Amino acid sequence: MSIILIFIDGIGLGDNNPEINPFAVMNTPTLHDLSGGERWLRDTPRTVTDRAIFMPTDAELGMEKGKPASGSGQAAILTGRNIPQEIGEHYGPKPNKAIRDILDRDNLFLTLKKAGRAAALINPHPPRLFEVIQSGRRLPSSIQYAVLAAGIALFNHDDYYQRRAMSPDWTGHGWVNHLGYHDAPIYEPEDAGKLLAEIGKQRDFSMFSTWLTDEFGHRARMAEAIEFMEVTDRVLTGLLANWRDEDGLIVLTSDHGNMEAMDERTHTRNKVPTVAIGGGRETFADNFSDLTHITPGILRVLGVNSG
Repeated sequence: MSIILIFIDGIGLGDNNPEINPFAVMNTPTLHDLSGGERWLRDTPRTVTDRAIFMPTDAELGMEKGKPASGSGQAAILTGRNIPQEIGEHYGPKPNKAIRDILDRDNLFLTLKKAGRAAALINPHPPRLFEVIQSGRRLPSSIQYAVLAAGIALFNHDDYYQRRAMSPDWTGHGWVNHLGYHDAPIYEPEDAGKLLAEIGKQRDFSMFSTWLTDEFGHRARMAEAIEFMEVTDRVLTGLLANWRDEDGLIVLTSDHGNMEAMDERTHTRNKVPTVAIGGGRETFADNFSDLTHITPGILRVLGVNSG
């Protein structure tokens, strides 16, 4: 049994308004199939289909002040703990010391490693990122920090060239056009989905993360947001065509809303989508309602004791 966690930063369930919400207009038939043919909007209910469970998910976590943020939201996803309540605020984008201290002691990657399970963040990181993190000039994200706290290496550009890693833009165009790796592999979206299935079957737990959607929301880039989600839809088409229930579970989620409200250009208090696909989805989705339920659900499916 393998699990793939697809993390898409900053996507929430917003209004059915095509002027401000890409989810109201984008052509994403595979995503819609996962929610019973419905668009991913504020009034889309929890939906069970023959292959998936779509669950609107609370990202506020009981905090009356402030808006959900990446540092604390990602940490909540990866610990199963109400991080905003524990530290007294939503915090981000990077984890502060209080969050880092929690991740040092308790996170999904650490738990899986202690249990003898193989886990990895399957995004490749360019050499420059390693340099600025090691120099202290830049903090890793909560996701990256959790991986490092578990003593697991972050993937690099060699992993991407060797087909062990997935580019945050899915296709690899960013490695060519923005990072200058002109001979880097480029994939059609469906082929990227097939590769993700191959990578995901290689270990117990694989996590893919993209921050592009959050940036599209902050910069109100409507056209780019639509294009990226339509590419994501095609990736999922390729992934699901090469993933059987017997292979395991696919989970897609986010840490907070943003991109669904282009008129605000800030994070929102909207619920976020979580979708459980494939084998073990009912076990994962049992009593599921907020971000703190993701890690416990993954551990249940894998049969790993969180203690």
